Amino acid sequence: MPYVEAGESELLLFVHGSLCDYRYWQPQLAGLAKHYRCVAVSLTHYWPATDSGADLPFSWSGHADEVAEFIERFGAGPAHVVGHSRGGCVAFHCALRHSEQVRTLTLADPGGPLQIAGRPPASLPETVNALRARAAHLIETGDVEGGLQLFVDSVSRLGFWAMSTPGFRRMATDNAHTLARQFRDPLPAYVSEDAARITCPVLLIDGEKSPEMFRRTVAALHTWLPAARRETVRGASHGMNLAHPSAFNRYVDEFVRAAPSHHE
Repeated sequence: MPYVEAGESELLLFVHGSLCDYRYWQPQLAGLAKHYRCVAVSLTHYWPATDSGADLPFSWSGHADEVAEFIERFGAGPAHVVGHSRGGCVAFHCALRHSEQVRTLTLADPGGPLQIAGRPPASLPETVNALRARAAHLIETGDVEGGLQLFVDSVSRLGFWAMSTPGFRRMATDNAHTLARQFRDPLPAYVSEDAARITCPVLLIDGEKSPEMFRRTVAALHTWLPAARRETVRGASHGMNLAHPSAFNRYVDEFVRAAPSHHE
């Protein structure tokens, strides 16, 4: 996987979400490299290697395994893993399957539906699926800007795309080709039994203005993981690490510092 890195010391690995790549984490590398070896990866199919893995299925499951393989090959693990949105789901399942590679787990607005015991099988609301199908159709028929605006506003807040920086827009445009493939590979539901199998320290972060589906997931995971730490970035929506990087970085730094050492 392509990656960028800054700093030295313990490995702090960042996993991006939908439409993003390693560029998404620039404020974290800039702010946390004084204390950690910060590494941000671009998952298979994402920029800059958009043609890599062309013969591989686009798969959250495959991405979870490749994050673990990256940590192993990198040779500096186990890692403090930070995942955002879809990357939060990828990081969660990486920690479930490959606990030996994950020292701590930070989930920022983790993506995916929530399964509550005794309720019907979880899936995203039909309104959300319809909106996403329309966004993918717009992109595939050439209206990339329209499709990106529809999707990005839906996972953050109305008007977010219009207010986005040129850098964020360029990154999303570079990865627009992944969106339809992503929708054909829906994320799995979070269930309490899986959460109970997470053995490493966990930090949950949401934005005060994040869409309710993300805040509900964070609240449920906090209930299922009683030892987990939860922080809310005030005034921020889904892209809390970009909008308020100093608060986000502070929460991650405090959490990682408080974690037991690898040798304890």
